[in-house]
Amino acid sequence: MTAQQSTERTPDSAVPRAAARESLTDEELATGFADGDEECLAAAYQRWGGLVHSLARRSLGDAAEAEDVTQLVFLAAWRGRAGFSPERGAVAAWLVGITRRKIADALTARTRRAELVAAAGAVMSMAAHDSASPADRVLDRVLVRHELARLPAPQRRALSLAFYDDLTHTQIAQLTGWPLGTVKSHARRGLHRLGRRLREESAVAGPRG
Repeated sequence: MTAQQSTERTPDSAVPRAAARESLTDEELATGFADGDEECLAAAYQRWGGLVHSLARRSLGDAAEAEDVTQLVFLAAWRGRAGFSPERGAVAAWLVGITRRKIADALTARTRRAELVAAAGAVMSMAAHDSASPADRVLDRVLVRHELARLPAPQRRALSLAFYDDLTHTQIAQLTGWPLGTVKSHARRGLHRLGRRLREESAVAGPRG
């Protein structure tokens, strides 16, 4: 066999595997999945990934978040396959149950991020009706910049681009070359640390007057 013939035939090797995955019954797939067969994981994703994504998209209203949840669902299912028993129910129903939990987690995380963004943004915006003196507002800005500077570099960059350059997560991903999930992770962790530090500083300083 020549090198050219080998090259020409290599792509066809994926066809029998794909056909074999499609020919599996749900019961066969469930058994293989529970036994740790990676081909069955690929088959499960191919067969029910659309369902999981559709449920997540409908609940979250965001395609990127729905894709993240879909990946998390199948990762959680694979890691927790030892707890799945084909005799107790179908794989699809099991995946739907995991999907609902992951959607709830995503909604909770979204609420937490929104609260942290609002808290940090309120400090940085220094609204005109704020009763604090101009000197206090300057000190607040210095405090925020100081706390931002103490964050790990990736978190600091993600938050700085979001707050000061008003970029979305998608725009930050395009600018930095980071995956969108990485940008969200840096922003979430940075906001959590920044919010905690600002609350600690506020508690130490006490009320102004």
